[in-house]
Amino acid sequence: MACCNVETIFGLGNIGRKLQVFPSHNYKASVISCVAVGPSQTPQVPWKLVFHEKERSLLSNEKYGIYGGKFVPETLISPLTKLDYEFNSALRDPLFQMELEVTLRDYVGRETPLYFAQRLTDYYKSINRGTGPDIYLKREDLNHGGAHKINNAIAQAMLAKRMGCKSVMAATAAACAKLSLECTIFMGSLDMERQPSNVLLMKHLGAKVKSVNGNFKDAVSEGIRNWVNDLETSYFLAGAAVGPHPCPTMVREFQSIIGKETRKQAMEKWGGKPDVLVACVGSGSNALGLFHEFILDQDVRLIGVEAGGTGLDSGKHSATMARGEVGVYHGAMSYLLQDEEGQIIGPHSIGVGLEYPGVSPELSYLKDIGRAEFSSVTDEQALEAYKRLCRLEGIFPALESSHALAFLGKLCSTLKDGEKVVVNLSGRGDKDAAAVFNHTPKHE
Repeated sequence: MACCNVETIFGLGNIGRKLQVFPSHNYKASVISCVAVGPSQTPQVPWKLVFHEKERSLLSNEKYGIYGGKFVPETLISPLTKLDYEFNSALRDPLFQMELEVTLRDYVGRETPLYFAQRLTDYYKSINRGTGPDIYLKREDLNHGGAHKINNAIAQAMLAKRMGCKSVMAATAAACAKLSLECTIFMGSLDMERQPSNVLLMKHLGAKVKSVNGNFKDAVSEGIRNWVNDLETSYFLAGAAVGPHPCPTMVREFQSIIGKETRKQAMEKWGGKPDVLVACVGSGSNALGLFHEFILDQDVRLIGVEAGGTGLDSGKHSATMARGEVGVYHGAMSYLLQDEEGQIIGPHSIGVGLEYPGVSPELSYLKDIGRAEFSSVTDEQALEAYKRLCRLEGIFPALESSHALAFLGKLCSTLKDGEKVVVNLSGRGDKDAAAVFNHTPKHE
């Protein structure tokens, strides 16, 4: 039996409520129909109710086991179905794919290096009697904008323009500036205080930055609310692998370039596959970007590292896989941090991008079937990993990525000498310099 938790973001704020218990087998994939929750809204005329067989192939599967789906008001079913159709049409359009490939190369700066971290490798070997794995970093921090987010953002911005949308509720301003799209970014007030330089840069790029009381989860809620008010001409650009279908699938697909490049580069560098892939997990976009290419390679371990905050028993963490339960949030079923009454528990992490109470439906499924492993590290461990990479490799990692780097302390002693570990360095840490400084004792 599975309980369903719903936060009605399409109405009077962040109100959580727990629905009755009902069998999980009732969650069946359906392209046109779905379970609708939240305040009643006036349905709009469906975009399309009948599909020819060729067209039906352009609608992707919306469920991963019991996870995913479209748990949204009826008024959103038609726009989401249209988005799914347009997304899959673009994937099969050679012109769109060619334009995206050129943009990723010339604007984003792909492909990003698979960098052998010699000194980091030597460090862990030195504390493990001279043996241990070879550590490689997938340098997503070298993308334009300094993070993996641009891979998905530019592709979805291109899709928005293809669909004729004029404005975007966006996760990034740069992609909208390049494509001459109006951009509104909703950002949690707490996150704005922690990353003032990001706010200034987004404004320089022409975006309207609107403060939302709270953090990332509250900003997502507000972005969806505003999208609902203008479904005809606006586009909700999901940067995280969460939300109703097809949003998580789109994010994963556009981020999967990370894993595809990693496979190619690994073959070039050592003539094989990685033995272990490691990525931090907030919502799961960078982890899925690295993992997806290797899901069918059973000999490749997939390890997601969550934010343990001040400790799993402290209540101040974002370890959804470790302490979450199955529920529905932001329109999809996944693991969630929730209390006994189904209310969302506020997440915590020193890495702003990891502060989300849910996780990707696909990662939830990979956990259940045992294909992916999950662990957590604390704020302090992430800070130490940040400093270590700076000093050993001259690279500033994002605090989010530092969680994946910190897990190497647990992992390396368990691996054979010469095994290949790839860590997804999902972003650069310029934005986190002040936070690291504030958490560093004066004598260091």
